[in-house]
Amino acid sequence: MGKNRSASRKILHLLYQPYKFLVYVPLFLLNYFFFAGLFLVLVLISPRLTRIVIGFSWSRINSYLTPMCVSVTGRDRIEKGRSYVVVSNHQSHYDIFVLHGWLLIDIIWVMKQELRKVPLFGMVCAGTEQIFIDRSNREAALRSLDNARKRLTGGTSVIFFAEGTRSTTGKMGEFKKGAFRMAMDLGLPILPVTITGTEHILPAGTFDLFPGRAGLAIHPPIEVTPYGEDIDRLMADTRSAIAGDL
Repeated sequence: MGKNRSASRKILHLLYQPYKFLVYVPLFLLNYFFFAGLFLVLVLISPRLTRIVIGFSWSRINSYLTPMCVSVTGRDRIEKGRSYVVVSNHQSHYDIFVLHGWLLIDIIWVMKQELRKVPLFGMVCAGTEQIFIDRSNREAALRSLDNARKRLTGGTSVIFFAEGTRSTTGKMGEFKKGAFRMAMDLGLPILPVTITGTEHILPAGTFDLFPGRAGLAIHPPIEVTPYGEDIDRLMADTRSAIAGDL
């Protein structure tokens, strides 16, 4: 049975290649430049509106083009108008599409400084007030996080891939402390979310794109006040919530 499934997947994979290169890639590039142009208009009105419109639309369009189907559980656990520190696992670039397209809240990303140099993408991220972190300079990274605090009100949340990079094994790596320190400093609840399935749609470090199903599980928020300064326990409880659906 396992051999038959493997053989069938290889055949489907081969059949998908013409679509990937002749349809998906051209349409991806087309909508990439379209949304870059839309950004130039919307950013004059509001960075927040720009984040919401472009993030949702761009993510949904590219997901449907793949195609990727996404199922969501736990959305009723998000309180409207409340800000969170969202913490997610990270397995694929497609995690970004899942979160922007299906979490349905205004989110600001914490991303590595190098992404600012990506043509158009870096410009859009800077214009929509994403948070760039220089991981080689701790003091500069702390200043970036401190400057972002004033934006996290009225339902605007900050999101972290707590591992800092994509998993290549499907298993979660060690968590970094940045998300949890920010949550404690600001008194914002942690919102743990688990993404599944994206590692099969676009595995880390490859362009081996393939259609599939992804899941987004939204877990109960974790209030940080009861933890005091016990950041290790907060990290452990968040990790346990995320790992439960992997």
